[in-house]
Amino acid sequence: MFSFFNKELLQDNNQKLQIVEDYVDIVPISKYFKEETGVTFEKQINILKSKVTTYCKQREIYSFTELLNLVKKDSIAKQKLIDYLTTNETFFYREFKQITELVNLVKTINSNINILCAPSATGEEPYSIVIALLEAGVMPKSFHITGIDINSDALEKAHNAVYRERNVRNLTSQIIKNYFLHNGTHYILKDVVKIHTTFKLENLFDPSFKSLGKFDFVFSRNMLIYFDKETKLKAKNILESMRKDNRYDVFFGHADIL
Repeated sequence: MFSFFNKELLQDNNQKLQIVEDYVDIVPISKYFKEETGVTFEKQINILKSKVTTYCKQREIYSFTELLNLVKKDSIAKQKLIDYLTTNETFFYREFKQITELVNLVKTINSNINILCAPSATGEEPYSIVIALLEAGVMPKSFHITGIDINSDALEKAHNAVYRERNVRNLTSQIIKNYFLHNGTHYILKDVVKIHTTFKLENLFDPSFKSLGKFDFVFSRNMLIYFDKETKLKAKNILESMRKDNRYDVFFGHADIL
């Protein structure tokens, strides 16, 4: 088995040039991705290998080694790989009971509330919180949400805030009418919701993450499921350190078993 650092060319018996591919050992990619993002593929290593092989072939990258060296030195290439491997689908009003709990807590303070939503994915989570707060009569100028994610494609979709029917399936027709413009198969979120959110490309494990400051409430649902036990505990400690008041627990998802 040959392993190549770059696009190596070998001559066959007919003196023709052919490209030799090496998509065998995915473990270094898996380890690198975990170190950079916390996301582990240890239980899905074959799925990871298949996805990364496709990724490489589509971009004329002829080995995992070449890809690894590329993302280590090129931040744009690194972000593209992160985007490719962290695409997730969500929807409005997911696990709504927790959002209701948050709304009730906010109403007891009702002034200058800052909420962190990590991750924010394509925006459904933070926008759901905004809609729920507005529906509960919370003063529009009294709260703001910061949504963070490591996926730049997801954040662009969050900024655009254009959704499909499957994304709004949990919302009542009245809420859709109040907060969306319906155009064919698209549901376009109105600015009355969008103005309450700021989205940032941030990595929870990057030292710069804490420069975001402290928050009254922290929402982090269905992220820890992608981490191993050690990384889950690390993430939990970081998120808890972002709270202004330790009386309020971080809102974790039901699947985020610690």
